[in-house]
Amino acid sequence: MTPEIDLTDPSVLTDPFTAYDRAREVSAVAKLVIPGFGPFWALTRYAEARAMLTDPRFEVNSGSFLRPPGIPDHCLAYLETMAEKDGPEHLRLRRLVAPAFTPKRAAQLRPRLAAITARLLDELPGHAEDGVVDLVPHFARPLPIDVICELVGIPETDRPRWRDYGAAVASGMGPDFAAAIPAIIEGAKEAVARSRAEPGDDLIGDLVRVQAEDGDRLSDTDLVTLVWHLVLGGQTPVNLIANAVEVLLRHPDQLALLRADAGLWPGAVEELMRFCSPQLLTTPRFAREDVEIDGQVIGKGERVTAAMVAADRDPRVFADPDRFDITRTGPAQLGFSHGPHFCLGASISRVQTEVALSALFERFPDLALTEDVPRAPDGGTWRPARLLLAL
Repeated sequence: MTPEIDLTDPSVLTDPFTAYDRAREVSAVAKLVIPGFGPFWALTRYAEARAMLTDPRFEVNSGSFLRPPGIPDHCLAYLETMAEKDGPEHLRLRRLVAPAFTPKRAAQLRPRLAAITARLLDELPGHAEDGVVDLVPHFARPLPIDVICELVGIPETDRPRWRDYGAAVASGMGPDFAAAIPAIIEGAKEAVARSRAEPGDDLIGDLVRVQAEDGDRLSDTDLVTLVWHLVLGGQTPVNLIANAVEVLLRHPDQLALLRADAGLWPGAVEELMRFCSPQLLTTPRFAREDVEIDGQVIGKGERVTAAMVAADRDPRVFADPDRFDITRTGPAQLGFSHGPHFCLGASISRVQTEVALSALFERFPDLALTEDVPRAPDGGTWRPARLLLAL
């Protein structure tokens, strides 16, 4: 019998790990119950989930993404990112922009990421009340959008309002989200025009140079769309950083290892992505034909997702999977997805998370949780509603 997971069930929202673990041990395929959607399947085991992400029988398309109502028509062309494209068009765009997102490029950004992080940490005590601060609005949320502004070349004077845009996007679907989209698109257009007039040492500058060398293979629409893609996808570190701080504070033995050896941080980020990734599910794919997996037929046109929350704790692949171990070695976690749609910004997210966490714990060695962390009721994302810390 195929297990079902009701994404409106409070027990699932507050503890998705248990719900998906139970489903995984019954079948590699679970049915997700989501109001307003037809059949929606989740692959719960690592091997099947990973295979689906490279299987041409499943496609990503515009139906994989929800958009809030009320977005102006002139913005719609810029919201169709490469994440919504498959096949040759996706490959074309990815090849053109990939050089700007390599691990080498991410490593070169480290000093700038460190400077942004240090500035936010300088400001953090000023947000505290009686020595307690909410890390989400004052560090975890502004950091990624500040990094995106740095990557794109947004002027310092404009960055406060971009923080507001980032907060609106991070908060999820709603009127603030929809209202931020036209402003982000206009800001992206300005950034592209500014970079064309005077290319800078930033991602848009790199891509303007690619455009100049390759003619019309990369259009202005592509460049503006990429900025929107960065703002949307760049919210992952918001919740990863917040989740990671909680996990590290609850595992003082692992935090002590990191304090004793900073060289362990890259491995720690991978383990944090496996153990507490904010993304519970990958972007849905659609079956191009009937496909049978572990005895369950996924019908042509039906949605299917990889349940990273279950796959990355699959005991068939990870020994003692519910144990948090920053020295763990073995298969790659699926938190950044896999295959053609592997997260374009994974290298930058990794370095950003490493820099942010290491600097935070170095600056505030007595950091401590002040409460059980409340979770936002979100069936697709594991994220704290707040993260109150004593500095």
